[in-house]
Amino acid sequence: MLTHLDSQGRANMVDVTDKAVTSREATAEARVRMRPETLAMIQAGGHPKGDVFAVARIAGIQAAKKTSDLIPLCHPLMLTSVKVELNAEGDDCVHIVARCKLAGQTGVEMEALTAASVAALTIYDMCKAVDRGMTIESVRLLEKLGGKSGHYQAGEQ
Repeated sequence: MLTHLDSQGRANMVDVTDKAVTSREATAEARVRMRPETLAMIQAGGHPKGDVFAVARIAGIQAAKKTSDLIPLCHPLMLTSVKVELNAEGDDCVHIVARCKLAGQTGVEMEALTAASVAALTIYDMCKAVDRGMTIESVRLLEKLGGKSGHYQAGEQ
């Protein structure tokens, strides 16, 4: 059953009034593939716009906090923690992992997915002048804890 549709099939925000406040956490990932020279430039700190990973981390954190402004039926949440980690993977990929936490009545999957996505988009934006062929891939939920539906963990990909 799609929870964002009412009995007539119209979109609506889910009513979480009667849901218990519980600890909730979600982790999502994204990858940005690029030319090896682009990743080498990022790692060497040679980008004219500054520290690409630092800017992408801040953008991801900011995006998690603004998720309800971007996704129409998301509840505004009081996040208690947002962490965005960026690491080189091989010689042509940046792996992004975003973790969001709160004590609340609804989950934080969309916030984690938004953080990972916007961090990836920020890397693209900062590096597009030197590598327009970058691809953003594998944006997915890795894990979700808490709430009525319990624990979810993605399989290997």
